[in-house]
Amino acid sequence: MARPSPVRKTKPEPKPARSSLFVNSVDKAMKVMTAFDGSKRHLTLSQIAAATDMDMSSAQRFTYTLAELGFLKKDEENKSYELSPRLLDFAYHYLSSNELLSRATPYLLQLSRETSETTNVTVLDGTDIVFVQRIVSQHVLNPNVVVGSRSPAYCTAPGLAMLAHLPGEQVDAILARSTLVQHTPHTVVQPRAIKARLEKIRAIGYAHTEEEYYLGDISTASAILDARGHPVAAINVAMVKPRWTGPDIERRISDLVISAASVISARR
Repeated sequence: MARPSPVRKTKPEPKPARSSLFVNSVDKAMKVMTAFDGSKRHLTLSQIAAATDMDMSSAQRFTYTLAELGFLKKDEENKSYELSPRLLDFAYHYLSSNELLSRATPYLLQLSRETSETTNVTVLDGTDIVFVQRIVSQHVLNPNVVVGSRSPAYCTAPGLAMLAHLPGEQVDAILARSTLVQHTPHTVVQPRAIKARLEKIRAIGYAHTEEEYYLGDISTASAILDARGHPVAAINVAMVKPRWTGPDIERRISDLVISAASVISARR
């Protein structure tokens, strides 16, 4: 069965000493908004206070302000809050102004047509990949994975494809911060084994995973690189297990994702 929710809480990055430029009130406002996730769509004021480690007075001020600005909606009947559609403005501006996505979208569409499978563009953010463009096929395994969803880099094909092009010390740091969980019986969680597969991925130009994060999911990905050879994104094809026919289709799909990633990289 597919995992029920694509929403992930990211493991916190190591915090450097706070600069005098750091604005604590902005930090608190962001904590209020990130208290809401797929499993907590509606929150009362006391729940927001508990989730953000604020006292009731602070939580009330920040929640009221965010509601007045249109980023939260209040249900007057049960006194709970939820995120407002206005937050989608940020996603719209990110997607519409992202030069990488403008380059990648035509090739993602072409890849979708050629394979009749779900295709994605993802970026690396901390220890996770984030879906920034997604074309879903009728055979999609988990329709709840949407733009903005996160998955761990260490056990997903796009994540591994990008990790393979990072310096060794950066890979070590990401793996050290990752929560290496055995999501399925097929998940590789040993850092040494993960780094060994990264060497192979770098050599052959693509990453391939079978049921490592979701049971039934098979994914093939290649990294999109900048002028310095640094991974800026990955493009992948995701296929459900019953449609996977073995080595022949892996060769075909890998050739397609490598070609798409190479062309997008060349057009930087």
